[in-house]
Amino acid sequence: MDNTDLQQLFSIQNSNEFDSLAMEIFRFQYSANAVYGTYCNHLGKSPSNVLHPSEIPFLPIEFFKSKTVVSSPNKPEAIFESSGTTQNTTSKHYVADLSLYERSFMEAFTLFYGPVEELCVLALLPSYLERSGSSLVYMVNELVTRSQHPDSGFYLYNLQDLHQKLKAQEASGSKTLLIGVSFALLDLAEQFPTPLKFTTIMETGGMKGRRKELIRTELHDILKDAFEVPNIHSEYGMTELLSQAYSQGNGIFKTPPWMKILTRDTEDPLSLQSDGKTGGINVIDLANIHSCSFIATQDLGKTYANGTFEVLGRFDNSDIRGCNLLAL
Repeated sequence: MDNTDLQQLFSIQNSNEFDSLAMEIFRFQYSANAVYGTYCNHLGKSPSNVLHPSEIPFLPIEFFKSKTVVSSPNKPEAIFESSGTTQNTTSKHYVADLSLYERSFMEAFTLFYGPVEELCVLALLPSYLERSGSSLVYMVNELVTRSQHPDSGFYLYNLQDLHQKLKAQEASGSKTLLIGVSFALLDLAEQFPTPLKFTTIMETGGMKGRRKELIRTELHDILKDAFEVPNIHSEYGMTELLSQAYSQGNGIFKTPPWMKILTRDTEDPLSLQSDGKTGGINVIDLANIHSCSFIATQDLGKTYANGTFEVLGRFDNSDIRGCNLLAL
């Protein structure tokens, strides 16, 4: 894949352009990605008989734990690693081109939230900061840096300092983004409930074993009450992806133009299903050119005709991941 393809990637205008590039990337990754190509062959799928994006196989996300999933011969510029415990194996995403990741998350963020230079970005991601290789920390660090706001920064467990910073931003009427992991936002809500008029609160999911898992609506209700805000925003991303979807309220997510969510039948993982039915979430992330753009996650969700989707939980037999909430 060359620079022309990258320009096409970030200039997609409609579904036809998306489908055309998806097919091109499928053909490329079938040949260039040994893990994905072998998986496709086991299914009897190849460019000779996959003629439409709906026929493209989705690689189970578990392969990122046991295999090196790459479509580039170049040495990776970074290796992003999922959170985990000593009891389970972490996923590794070998990123051949960090500039591609940066362009993907910056263009998506700008699409939904406008120029980051207009925001003060406050990050409450203690569990992620305590380990190396977090793609979320890399992304948020770039947002903090590019915001150029003197008060932008990270907070570990210093909730008192964060509370004072939020009060100062509110007093000055500065547009602020508070992005945090769920358990830390709940700690802040319990210890320092404060009305926030100029602050957008964005949760990235995950209790990280620090608290009882909550369904998203319950978490959001607690945060909305504590901070007196109409909506809680959410980010949907994961180690294995270079793109993110965002919800600006009510748990309804939207994707950037180079990302698409589909659902598969929970009883037949190789069959896609129609909108409005609960199924396993499949992701097409065209920015994953150098790894795999077609991933079957362990999340459950629903898609809708307008391209939006909900995340409802996870399959019962899957590991708890930091980027998702469990459903009852």
